[in-house]
Amino acid sequence: MITCHLKYELDPHKIPEFEAYARAWISLVDGFGGTHHGYFLPGEGASDIAYAMFSFPSFAAYEEYRRRAADDPACQALLETEKHNRSIIRYERSFMRPVLS
Repeated sequence: MITCHLKYELDPHKIPEFEAYARAWISLVDGFGGTHHGYFLPGEGASDIAYAMFSFPSFAAYEEYRRRAADDPACQALLETEKHNRSIIRYERSFMRPVLS
């Protein structure tokens, strides 16, 4: 299993726009065979940092998701909406493997 961990720096005035974007990606990732573990939006502390995590059975399965998402109309529409909204200032993507019991 491979887990993608995302750290976002957001425009703190556009959290509602980012939340709509995040909610849409959860079902898209799940629909492409991943398991989305959720988005975590600012609460206490920093007002402009959010996190997300989702997993795929393998890095190859993640790469297949990326390939399919690039051609998917719903994914492309969501990315275009975010280009217009500009709620995400920057993001970092890391890949991890879980240690489970």
